[in-house]
Amino acid sequence: MDMEQKQAEIIDQLVRRASTCNGDSLVPIIVDATSHPSLFAFSEILALPNVAQLEGTSDSVYVDVLRLFAHGTWGDYKCNQPLVTTFRMFRYSCNASRIPQLSPDQILKLKQLTVLTLAESNKVLPYDTLMVELDVTNVRELEDFLINDCMYAGIVRGKLDQLKRCFEVPFAAGRDLRPGQLGNMLHTLSDWLNTSENLLVSIQDKIKWADNMSEMDKKHRKEAEEGVEELKKSLSMKGDFGSRGHNEMFGEPSGVMNYKEDGMRSKR
Repeated sequence: MDMEQKQAEIIDQLVRRASTCNGDSLVPIIVDATSHPSLFAFSEILALPNVAQLEGTSDSVYVDVLRLFAHGTWGDYKCNQPLVTTFRMFRYSCNASRIPQLSPDQILKLKQLTVLTLAESNKVLPYDTLMVELDVTNVRELEDFLINDCMYAGIVRGKLDQLKRCFEVPFAAGRDLRPGQLGNMLHTLSDWLNTSENLLVSIQDKIKWADNMSEMDKKHRKEAEEGVEELKKSLSMKGDFGSRGHNEMFGEPSGVMNYKEDGMRSKR
């Protein structure tokens, strides 16, 4: 079973559990979701109406926990102040200072999610950046985390470059879409579609030009071949004419001998 299918099954189970609960009975489900080693998407749970109803209650802090894991990073949690993360198209906020102390499993997951966020915009992650963002003190600890908790977990595929002190990430699993991110993605896809259509038109024009050039080349080749054939015929005709003229001027050798013999007979 691949990671996406496994995650979909886990989400489905948690959503069904959460759909039957209200109030503080949702708290253990949220804790389970944010601690599960194979779950990295939380928008389906966050979107449940009964979860939204926690806002304004004593358990509203757990809505902030879900938001943190859906869109935030370890740095957001560590800032220990009202969390305001600025993205290109929106501002997302929650109060990180009132989020309860995270468990070791939750800390691990939030750091994994932080790597996914960093890999969204840069496929080469410097060790120095990762050590700051993950609150790691040495390279050995960082590399162990990237290998054992990220690559082996299947959320990223990459290569550790110890010489250049960077982590090359050709693939990283996607996170939940942030508020406003869908519109930005649609705009990007629209631009890509327009560029692709323009490129297709350009390619088709080049194909037509190549076809025309090919036809012209065939025509020129045919004309050249016909010219060569005409030249061959002309040369052949000149050769035949020259041979006949030579024979007419000098005659046959046997004719010369006969003429001499006739002359000798007449003298006698």
